[in-house]
Amino acid sequence: MQRITITIDDELLAAVDRLCTERGYGSRSEAVRDLVRDAVAPSQGDQAGAAPCYGTLSYVYNHGTRDLARRLTDEGHYHGVSIASMHVHLTRDDCLEVAVLHGSVPAMQAYADRIITQRGVRYGHLHLIPENRAEPANHPHPHDDNAGH
Repeated sequence: MQRITITIDDELLAAVDRLCTERGYGSRSEAVRDLVRDAVAPSQGDQAGAAPCYGTLSYVYNHGTRDLARRLTDEGHYHGVSIASMHVHLTRDDCLEVAVLHGSVPAMQAYADRIITQRGVRYGHLHLIPENRAEPANHPHPHDDNAGH
């Protein structure tokens, strides 16, 4: 393990300390390691190539921004990685959209970048989920109704 030194402002350090407390990290180093792992994970290993995986893209946007709803819909059709979505009205002006994605990491990242950078989109986050190739999506097994499915 290597030791590094970073310089951050007081506000960001306070946010790291809050994160440590809220999530129960034993040290700032553990928290920073997790943050860095999360940031670099999409670019490493099998996920970085053409191997398919799943993802969720969540973003908040102002639905009153001129032509934004049409542009967001067009992006979803153009990139072809969005397989389902949910739309929630947060306020009179703001909407939250969560898209479930499937495809290669580069394709999903390109889609996320096109959405998040649209004028009127204020927040966006892509979360990648490795595909479990051992079991197909149409797996025939019973689901226990009491298991929370």
